[in-house]
Amino acid sequence: MKPIAPLLLLCAACLLTAPAGAAPRAGQTAEDTPEIQGTRLQLNGAGTRWRGPFKVYDARLYLARKAGSPDEVLAAPGAKRLAMTMLREVDATELGRLFIRSMEDNLSDRAALSRLVPGLMRMSQIFSEHKRLRPGDAITIDWVPGTGTVISVKGVTQGEPFREPEFHAALMRIWLGPVPADWRLKEHLLGKEA
Repeated sequence: MKPIAPLLLLCAACLLTAPAGAAPRAGQTAEDTPEIQGTRLQLNGAGTRWRGPFKVYDARLYLARKAGSPDEVLAAPGAKRLAMTMLREVDATELGRLFIRSMEDNLSDRAALSRLVPGLMRMSQIFSEHKRLRPGDAITIDWVPGTGTVISVKGVTQGEPFREPEFHAALMRIWLGPVPADWRLKEHLLGKEA
């Protein structure tokens, strides 16, 4: 068994595996043009994450300029934001575990995954401190050049930035990697019709 497997096996039972739906509805309160470090970002794509018949969260990807593939998103210079708005109540600890498991699923290089373990443990702690996420609660994952990955929950920045670019890329692969959380949501975030 891999040395990091026990931590990651805790996540296995929590995977959300249902299809994504259409882009967020009109009237949704999402920012149309967030700004990071003085750079106005634009919406690249948006979609809804489902679990069975239930909507879980709306997700939106913002970039400095449009990108149509995962490689383009990951290679794009400048600030980036992935924003989620919860549509139903969820266990925050389970959501954190899902993120960790998806990061593992999308990294074939076990050595690279091992280097991310401190960040994964810290991210797990962030989500476990919040207990429950309720409809309307927001999570943002920002890439801030020169600073790192800044995670905010309910509008509050969660500790120091994750400084490693590899950590941000691994996070983005949750939604855009070869084994995304949801294929249709991946297409929506890339600005494509699913």
